Amino acid sequence: MSTRPAHTVSVVVPAMNEAANLPHVFATLPSWVDEVILVDGNSVDDTVAVARRLRPDLRVVTQTRRGKGNALIEGFAAAQGDIIVMIDADGSTDGREIAAFVAALEAGADFAKGSRYIPGGGSDDISPIRSLGNRVLTGLTNILYGTHYTDLCYGYNAFWARHLAVMELDCDGFEIETLMNVRAAQAGLLIDEVPSHERLRLHGESNLHAVRDGWRVLKTIFRERSRQPLTATEAAIALAK
Repeated sequence: MSTRPAHTVSVVVPAMNEAANLPHVFATLPSWVDEVILVDGNSVDDTVAVARRLRPDLRVVTQTRRGKGNALIEGFAAAQGDIIVMIDADGSTDGREIAAFVAALEAGADFAKGSRYIPGGGSDDISPIRSLGNRVLTGLTNILYGTHYTDLCYGYNAFWARHLAVMELDCDGFEIETLMNVRAAQAGLLIDEVPSHERLRLHGESNLHAVRDGWRVLKTIFRERSRQPLTATEAAIALAK
C-alpha cells in the first residue's frame, strides 16, 4: 500500500528499556500512519526521550501495571484511529508490513492476524521447541473454538477500533495475543491471516519466558471456554460508554 489508506491508523508500541531499538522500529513505519502511541513500562533507559526525538508527534502512555497485556490494553484505550495496529519495540516486527494488515481490514476483515506459518511468512527467531509449543497450542485452539489459525502466539495484529469493546481485554501478560484471537473468534469477527516475517531482536534481552508464558496461554485457552461472549447489543452499549 503506497497510498494513504481511506481510514486513520494508530500504531501501539509497548516498550520497556528499548531505546537502542526504537530508531530502527520507527524508521520502518509508513509515512501515512496517523498516530504512534508508545506505552512505556517505566523504562530506566532513554526509551521515552529517544522516541520523542524520533517522532515529535508521539503520544506517550505510562503503564500503570506490569506486563505486555496491560501495556497493550492501555495503549488501545488511548488510540484515536479507526484502525489499531500492535507492533513490538524490539525490532522483531517490521513496520513496513503494516500496509498489508491495513489492506486486509479495508478489504473486509474485522481482525487481521499475523502469521509466520503461511506463504510469505517466516521467522529468524523462533526456536524448534517454541515452534512446536505454538503449533500444539494453535491446534488445540482450532479444535476447541472451530478456528483455522496457523500461528496463535504471535503479537503482530491489527483490527478496527470499533471491535475493541467486544473483545473485553483483561489480562496483563504475554497471553494477550491468545486472548485477542480467541475472543475475536467468539465474537464472530471476520479474521484474515496476513503473512509476516519475524526478525531477530536487535538489542537487549526478551522478557518472554517460554514455559511460564506457555502455561499462561494454555490456561487462557481453557478458561475462555466457560466465558459468555458479549452479544452485539451489549458490545454496542459497551462501545458507547
